[in-house]
Amino acid sequence: MRSPDAVATAASVRNGESDARTVTEQAIARIEKLDPGLNAVVHTRFEAALAEVAAGLPDGPLHGVPLLVKDLGTEVEGLPATGGSRLFADVVARRDSELVARYRRAGAVVLGTTNTPELGLNASTEPALSGPTRNPWSGAHSAGGSSGGSAAAVAAGMVPVAHASDGGGSIRVPAAACGLFGLKPSRGRVSPAPRPTTLSGLVSAHHAVTTTVRDSALLLDVAAGPLPGDAYAAPEPAASFAELARRDPGRLRIGLLTELPQGPAVHPECAGAARTAARLCERLGHEVVETTARYHPADVGRTSGVLMGADLVAQIDARLAHLGRPLADDDVEPFTRVLYEHYRALPAADVSRALRRAQEIGWEMGTVFGEFDVLLSPTLAQPTPPLGTLDTADPESIYRHASVYAAFTSVHNVTGMPAMSVPFGHDRANGLPLGVQFAADLGGEGVLLALAARLEEAAPWRS
Repeated sequence: MRSPDAVATAASVRNGESDARTVTEQAIARIEKLDPGLNAVVHTRFEAALAEVAAGLPDGPLHGVPLLVKDLGTEVEGLPATGGSRLFADVVARRDSELVARYRRAGAVVLGTTNTPELGLNASTEPALSGPTRNPWSGAHSAGGSSGGSAAAVAAGMVPVAHASDGGGSIRVPAAACGLFGLKPSRGRVSPAPRPTTLSGLVSAHHAVTTTVRDSALLLDVAAGPLPGDAYAAPEPAASFAELARRDPGRLRIGLLTELPQGPAVHPECAGAARTAARLCERLGHEVVETTARYHPADVGRTSGVLMGADLVAQIDARLAHLGRPLADDDVEPFTRVLYEHYRALPAADVSRALRRAQEIGWEMGTVFGEFDVLLSPTLAQPTPPLGTLDTADPESIYRHASVYAAFTSVHNVTGMPAMSVPFGHDRANGLPLGVQFAADLGGEGVLLALAARLEEAAPWRS
């Protein structure tokens, strides 16, 4: 039986059944016991966390809830901010990111940071800097990426929730691999401050991996909302996300997508999980209609690649300027080096063309939500791979395999639309979880959360 979720944990502290120190000490003990076998947590701040508990935590909705933060793009004051890269290995955060500050103001106890592939560039968490994260369901398999450390920590029960981010599927892919609920919110829902992201921020979003829908809704209420000056913001929700998750979503028209013309082959079990989810949706009173893809995965990949690649070059160049030296052979992994060399030669006009194409893809996908309230698909086109399949030391292998694991997910990053992975069954070969993805139009997190809550009630995935 899993430990209580974040909502139950905060309630037990609030009503006196437990206390924040005991809850924190128990989480620390679980990390110390379980992490050596999984390698999910890369930096800890246990003594500082216990001192914060002793000094008194804010009386917010996460009061006393232990939490981990992904070591990529979101910083915890005093902890290394490496992004999974040797080039940034000695960088220490001088302040909390805005999202971490919001978690703290809500009463959460930040215990440390989690493993990530180098600069988030892999669908599996296997960085050279800190080594691979293993899937709690099978130590020989990937925990997904790039939020694999966070997903493994939550799936193993170290903490009830963990921060995650998603630039092409990096919340949803590890959620599917580890049997968790993972929601990528709408573009602009969560502020990236104080780190300017510009191009990559168009496709990347911050949120969390959780075991329950209500935890995801609560964390989104804590995290959501722009800062003055943010480049873009998501539409305001009609109510709190916790409230929206409790509402009846009404009768939805759901489009079912299980094939990708001009895309990778879809494994029968992955397609089968989506069809099983479709049948459950029908039993819950929704209308499900099979549909076809309105996008080509290769086109989406090229567009996203330019936006992310231009930001990658800027990030590495800024670090090298700070160090006052050129890029050394062992600074970054071979795959990262290939991307850096390719995109730093990119003409500015190509970046403009990618931005234009991203808008066109958004309009093309918008036609889906003119016909349907929600789009249902597998999260992954193939079951979770063994560790080593996505090997950044072999760029050709990455190019060959990586697109398979983002074929259904990355389009929703390019469009900025919200999407979630919901656990749905296990593959027969290894007993690893399978996930199905639901997506909605911009600002549609409330519909997704309400639907997910009904699915969770009808087919519980938490055991």
